[in-house]
Amino acid sequence: MKVAATALDGVMLIEPQVFHDTRGYFFESFNHQRFRESVADVPFVQDNQSFSKKGVVRGLHYQIAPKAQGKLVRVLAGEIFDVAVDIRRNSPQFGQWTGINLSADNKKQLWVPAGFAHGFQVLSETAEVLYKTTDYWSAEHERAIRWNDPTLAIDWPLKMNPVVSDKDNDAPLLSAATLA
Repeated sequence: MKVAATALDGVMLIEPQVFHDTRGYFFESFNHQRFRESVADVPFVQDNQSFSKKGVVRGLHYQIAPKAQGKLVRVLAGEIFDVAVDIRRNSPQFGQWTGINLSADNKKQLWVPAGFAHGFQVLSETAEVLYKTTDYWSAEHERAIRWNDPTLAIDWPLKMNPVVSDKDNDAPLLSAATLA
């Protein structure tokens, strides 16, 4: 497993070692000991999976304390542009974002620690996304920031009209979001 820093402190790109042969491939998608030693010592308590069509934007989602979540994101089928936004008010990178293409082909994973909002846009015809979380989903603590907040200026790669839920379209801008 190779771990590389991204433009945001704490957000890490993880590339598993993939073993190919005539039958196909094998890779270890998660190993707690290696993750603890190389990325973060966190418990994972829930796996979530989504299926989306091309152009769908999901996010920017997060949970506030005491239920803030870290997420380990990977793609089982298709390709997405995955985004993390630093929403830690005291961070020198507050309001900055990073985006990474994750796909079933490249098998890369993105570690998005607590204190970051997360979202993605589907680039392929369809995509299945799996993410492990460090805390359980809690409706009471769930929050969102508008995916197209002009102060964030996220450069979403598909320039088509995205398919976005009413909830995500109506989310507040970062300047009005509840962050703690």
